[in-house]
Amino acid sequence: MIDLSQIKSSEIKNLSLLAKQVVEGFITGMHKSPFHGFSVEFSEHKLYNKGESTRHIDWKLFAKTEKLYTKKYEEETNLRCHIIIDNSASMHYPIVKRQSINNLNKIGFSAVAAASLMEVLKRQRDAVGLSVYSDSYEFYSPEKGSDRHRNMLLNQLENLLVSESKRTTNTYQYLHEIAEKIHRRSLIFLFTDMFQTTKDKNELFEALRHLKYNKHEVVLFHTFDGKKEFNFNFDNKPKKFVDVETGEAINVYSENVLENYKKLVEDYFKELKDKCLMYKIDYVPVDIHSGFNSVLTSYLVSRRKFK
Repeated sequence: MIDLSQIKSSEIKNLSLLAKQVVEGFITGMHKSPFHGFSVEFSEHKLYNKGESTRHIDWKLFAKTEKLYTKKYEEETNLRCHIIIDNSASMHYPIVKRQSINNLNKIGFSAVAAASLMEVLKRQRDAVGLSVYSDSYEFYSPEKGSDRHRNMLLNQLENLLVSESKRTTNTYQYLHEIAEKIHRRSLIFLFTDMFQTTKDKNELFEALRHLKYNKHEVVLFHTFDGKKEFNFNFDNKPKKFVDVETGEAINVYSENVLENYKKLVEDYFKELKDKCLMYKIDYVPVDIHSGFNSVLTSYLVSRRKFK
């Protein structure tokens, strides 16, 4: 498990450094978890084989180890990963003035989780791409493995930490577009709260199904605030609840709707899980208050299946 209390809870100013801390904590925690013995090698070099070109030998490493290693480059990567992030208004809930590791909203959690996945992929010498969407296709970059490319993606993720959004989204529309762009078989991670303005759920599930084309492995990280959005943990005073995407509002006492609300939410989560199982999509519910362990563990499991 990742002990977030060991990471300084201040405003996030260096996402790359924070991602490294999260990953290091995860690797340490693996030795105390059911994944003890799970083989995961973080290597940027491979042993030189006689007869290979000497062009990529790391001579500095040879001076230290007296062994010949060659550097691994992008074309040698054995996995391509594409991270997709929903940047609609609902993903900016709850309102957070300054994002810190222990005080994240859904978009902040997704950005840190994505940066942590990128850190693991970097250590594995795997290629990574990124898509961000809301009411438009905001950002797209194909899978690459260079440091320059990763720094560009990190900069995009850092922008999400400080941005605001009042945009609606129809996730299904942009998932179809993204699916058309990813031609080579990839491991796809999607961060979304699955709150949609469309009432036709089948459109959303068909879009998820589209992502499975070309034999992609797809992991849906269903991102939510467990305290408020799942458990509806509000004091029993009259409150005005406003849909941040449609502007619709309702005045209620939380206790009056709690039972029906929880049943509807639980049914929706179950429906998502069942549909993903039907389409062979890995469904991973991630509460933003529960840390990043489930995200990084899902990466390990998915990587093993990616053959």
